[in-house]
This record gives sequence, structure tokens and C-alpha cells, in this order.
Amino acid sequence: MSSQELVTLNVGGKIFTTRSSTIKQFPASRLTRMLDGRDQEFKMVGGQIFVDRDGVLFSFILDFLRTHQLLLPTDFSDYLRLQREALFYELDPLVDLLNQEHLLQPRPALVEVHFLNRNTQAFFRVFGSCSKTIEMLTGRITVFLEQPSAPTWSSNSFPPQVTLLPLPPQRPSYHDLVFQCGSDSTTDNLTGIRYVSIKPDNRKLANGTNVLGLLIDTLLMEGFRLVSTRTVSSEDKTECYSFERIKKAEALAMNKTLKPETTFMPEQSQKKK
Repeated sequence: MSSQELVTLNVGGKIFTTRSSTIKQFPASRLTRMLDGRDQEFKMVGGQIFVDRDGVLFSFILDFLRTHQLLLPTDFSDYLRLQREALFYELDPLVDLLNQEHLLQPRPALVEVHFLNRNTQAFFRVFGSCSKTIEMLTGRITVFLEQPSAPTWSSNSFPPQVTLLPLPPQRPSYHDLVFQCGSDSTTDNLTGIRYVSIKPDNRKLANGTNVLGLLIDTLLMEGFRLVSTRTVSSEDKTECYSFERIKKAEALAMNKTLKPETTFMPEQSQKKK
């Protein structure tokens, strides 16, 4: 690669080196006129083109020139300043994307865990604003139901054996799941007990409080944070635990159906005269 294909910019004290073709992605922009020497505001200083603008924001502009996508950090908030810089460089496609600010800002993913502990049983219902979170939990949670094994010739001599039948949580809709643990009755008969396992933990738990703690730990490890707890119903004492996780903003791509920009060519106008 020859040195003529590279250009070095000093933007507000920050140095950027890239291809000249990258800077000239949009022929009608000031950046293109800058490289062609048609904009006197930009000066060459020590082999670098000095631009008296914000260098931090220019890094996002340069990334857009390279990829035709706008992907900003989760905690980014300087939309108006970045839009001002895009207007200064006359990058109309970038200005159009920044007008979709509500699409760029990260949105929280919400989860609510409803928990009811009644006698020897515990009931769970998990609601999620993002169906992918519910799918993730469905893949990790397994309910094991105790069932008596088929009788054998020695069943009169030994206590009956039980097997654990694995069952997935119930999915009433894309945005919630339901499961329960504990014993179906208060009798001494141990059959019918439901155990819950949540991967990657291999324990099979029948105590509702223990299952709740494991479920909360799972959500915390997935990046959720507990934002509130409350009692939903004073009659049955259903507890509600609310969680929130900030989703990363997705990259917005430039509309590729846009017509290519054209520049005014003084040579062509002179030939027509």
C-alpha cells in the first residue's frame, strides 16, 4: 500500500490514520472536499490534516465511514453533539440514522418472578419482556416428578423404588413460564414430590425457598439486577421479584437503496456552454 492511499487526521488532538477512500465514502461531504483541497478550513500541519473538532466523537464517525453502520456504547448519551458533528461534516446518511435516536438507545429487559409458598408446595411463574430470556430459563429449568417403579418379584421384601421423570416447565405464552416444586400432599407418602434443577447447578431441590434463591442467582449471573420486591396479593401472600437488565443497542445500517451522491463538476458545466 502506497503512502498516497493513507491519510492522517489530527482531530482535536487525536490522531487517526485511515485510507483516503474511507474518508471519501460520500462525495458530497466536507471530508471529501477536505482531501481534494476544496475546503480552506482544513489545513495541512506537519503532514497531518488538522481538524478543529471533537476527536472522541470523530471516532464514531470514522467507524460509520468504514462499516456504514452506527453502533454506539451502551452508556452513550451525546446524541445531539454527535448529530452536530455529522452536520458539520455534511454526512447526511449519518444524520438520518441519528434521527432514529429512540432506536439507538439501549432498552431494559424486564423479568418478574411470582412466588407462592403454600404448605409443602411452592409455585413459580416467571414473566419476561424478552422471549429469549424465557427460552433461556426454559432450557435450564427441569422439573423432576417422583413416580413409583414397576413392581418386581422382590417388591414385597424391599421398600418400593421410585424414579424421577424429567419434565420441562409449562409455557402458557412466549413471555412466561410456570413450574412448581414440593409434595402434592401433607401425607408421609413421598411419591409425587416435585424437584427442580436449574443448570448449571446439578442439585434437585424440593424446598421452594431454596429453588427461589437458585433462580435469583441464575438471573443475577445473566446480568439482571434486582430492582424491587413486593407482595402481589395479601390473601395468598404471593411475592413478586422484579429484575432489570440493560440490553445492548443494535447497530443501525445505512439504507443501501439510497441513490449514490453526486457532486457538481465544474468541467462538465463549462463543456456544455
